[in-house]
Amino acid sequence: MTGLPVSTILLVTGFLLALIGLWGMLTHRNIMRIIICFTVFDTGLRLVMVATGYITAGTAPIIDAALSKAEAARRAIDPIPSALVVTAIVIGFAVTAVMLGFAIRLYAAKKTLSIDAFTESKW
Repeated sequence: MTGLPVSTILLVTGFLLALIGLWGMLTHRNIMRIIICFTVFDTGLRLVMVATGYITAGTAPIIDAALSKAEAARRAIDPIPSALVVTAIVIGFAVTAVMLGFAIRLYAAKKTLSIDAFTESKW
C-alpha cells in the first residue's frame, strides 16, 4: 500500500476537526452552534487519541503463537488509547446532554439562544 499511513491521516483530520470546533466555540454567539462546535472539537480529540495508539501493520496485543514476546513491543497496538476513547465518547455524550438541557432551560427563560441576552451571570 502506498500513500500516507492511516495514523497520519487520522492525526491530521483530528487536529483539523479540533481546531474547527475550537474556532466555532470561540466565535459563535448562539448556544446551539456552540454545542455543535463542542461536539466537533470532542470528535477531533478522539480521533487524535486513536491515531496515537495505532501502529501500521500492527496486531492485537495478545501474545500467542502468532505474536511472540519479542515481537509484541514492535507489532502490538497499544489498547490504552482505545479504552480512553470509549470512555471519552461516553463522557462527551453526557456533557452534550447536560449542555442541551441548559440550553432548553435558558431558552425557556429568555426565549432566545443568543449568549448576548444572558448578561446576569457576567462579572
